[in-house]
Amino acid sequence: MNTFSMAWRLLRGGGRRGMLGSILTLAAVALVTALLLFSVAGNLAFAERADHTSWRLPAKEGLNPEVVGEVPDDPTAIQAVTVDNAGGEEFTHVDLAATGDGKPPIPPGMDHFPKPGEVWASPAMAALIDKLPEERLADRFPGKVTGELGDEALINDADLVVIVGHKPGDVAMTADRYGQNESPTGIVSFESNRVSDTYVAYMGLMAVATVLMAVPLLVFGGAAARLTVARRDQRLASLRLIGATPGQVVKLTVAEAMITAAIGAVAGAAIYFAATPALARIPIDGAGWRVTELMPGPLWVAATLLLVPLLVGLSAVIGLRRVVVSPLGVARRHTPPGLRAIRLLVLVVLMVAFLAMAFGMFGNLGGIGAILLLVLMGGTFLAINLVGPWVVSIIGRITAAMARRPSTLLAGRRLVDDPRSAWRTVAGVALTGFVAGFIALLAPQSIGETDHIGIEITVSDSQRQDVTTVLDKHLPDASVDEATDENEKVEYLTTKAPKGEIAVVDELRTALSAKVPNADVVVSYDEDAEGMRTFADIRTGILVVLSVSLLIAMVSAAISGASAVLDRRQTYALLHLSGTPMKTLNAARRTETLIPLTIMGGGSIATGVLLATPFISAVSLSTSGAVALGATVVLGLAGVLAASALSRPLLRSVMFNAAPRPD
Repeated sequence: MNTFSMAWRLLRGGGRRGMLGSILTLAAVALVTALLLFSVAGNLAFAERADHTSWRLPAKEGLNPEVVGEVPDDPTAIQAVTVDNAGGEEFTHVDLAATGDGKPPIPPGMDHFPKPGEVWASPAMAALIDKLPEERLADRFPGKVTGELGDEALINDADLVVIVGHKPGDVAMTADRYGQNESPTGIVSFESNRVSDTYVAYMGLMAVATVLMAVPLLVFGGAAARLTVARRDQRLASLRLIGATPGQVVKLTVAEAMITAAIGAVAGAAIYFAATPALARIPIDGAGWRVTELMPGPLWVAATLLLVPLLVGLSAVIGLRRVVVSPLGVARRHTPPGLRAIRLLVLVVLMVAFLAMAFGMFGNLGGIGAILLLVLMGGTFLAINLVGPWVVSIIGRITAAMARRPSTLLAGRRLVDDPRSAWRTVAGVALTGFVAGFIALLAPQSIGETDHIGIEITVSDSQRQDVTTVLDKHLPDASVDEATDENEKVEYLTTKAPKGEIAVVDELRTALSAKVPNADVVVSYDEDAEGMRTFADIRTGILVVLSVSLLIAMVSAAISGASAVLDRRQTYALLHLSGTPMKTLNAARRTETLIPLTIMGGGSIATGVLLATPFISAVSLSTSGAVALGATVVLGLAGVLAASALSRPLLRSVMFNAAPRPD
């Protein structure tokens, strides 16, 4: 009989409660797999959206060619890009002209290079052009929309993009751009390998969110392999005592864990794909996602389905070290040796290293520094899980020493005897505290209203009179300050345009596009709108990360609580036979959960807050972070208490059943 056949027989022969333990493990693995696929898909989806911004950013001289590509010596086309605004909506205006020196590249989402006078627009942009009066938007272009851009050119379904064809000598193709706009640049293709600053920031935030979600998932996945560990310990210890070798025990452990994990991983993948249409409705950057964007692809799915069972199998082996070393100790229920304080030292070292790098003590390391920060943050997060059982064992000793009631004494002794099991019950909520503490200080403040519109216009010195003429016509009562910098650029600042006159500003922009097509117009309400969108996206990200963390925490508490009852069923039955009332056992269970939860949860929150302190100067503080933190604490505590209540019927069942196990 091979190892997997034996493991399958052990799984089937475990009886009703043995099957319940396997189902708990399967459910935990399914949740881990589904959320891990969500995390992977999120990173891939942001990367795909970022790729869709690359074609709009031509190569630039003086930058790293490996990052942005090289400016060609013999371009076949000229590209210029302007970030414009109409009706309070920001859109991207791309001007293109063929040089005549060769076949120009075809832009993404089009079937040919635009001819002079052609106007191509995304569906959302075409709808905005139709919605607004011509003098506010349509008059900025040489004619009607002649083509619709395909998905290859768009970030999302709400993306506002317009492409206009020109002749090489047109002013739009020769005048320098200012600010965040792109001056006319020679190109031979639309593959510049540049990414918009917005999506660089989004991908960075997604990387942080991935760490905050992935670490609890890894901890929960490892814990899933050790659910009902006492039942497995005792059964495999019996096999050791009757002659099984350590290698055979390890193989059986891995086979049993991986069979359960493989089934759970497949179930988790099915759950994720079924939930994808709902997940696609999460709005980021003004729109939800295409369902295809959230599909990780066959290789990523296969890698996940392989990785999760391997992780579970490895964790199961680590959890059974004492079976291999000392089966008699397991059979006699010998208390394992105490945990070492070096776990705390590891946490402190990682925290100090993270803070030192975050505060810039090692200088600016660029992308490598960002990766190191993420690694150190993830390591610190994992170290909390490493420290957890050690702290729980100390809490148990103190609780037992100070006990004045039977329930408190039972709780303290239980914490000392098996701190890892007690930690697994509260680990999810404690780690969620780290997430909530980290983001509590980083929740941005919403932008307040202003009673005027500030307009800043940057042009060349030679265009000063054209801008003054347009301003006098469209904003005759606005106060204007002029300043010329060393590059002979003129900045106009108006401060008396009323807040409600967005239409007037749109008409001003349209008039400027006719006389000064390269003018960089920055309006205060544009920045307000961009800030509000950023605020909404960060708030959405915070809610998603906290929701995932709380889901992991609550499911972890429920499954670990039920598993702990199954692990201790013989102990509970013997306590009942010796006269211990169920009320005392329930009180002991609450005590051994709430005390570690309070101490470790508070410590995790403090650690998260401490690691966030280097970044708080870059954002505006608000009460929303404190609200999120308070809600997390309340929901986490409620989830643990609910999980304890759900396992009471199971406790009653095992207390009144002292029959021998079928395995």
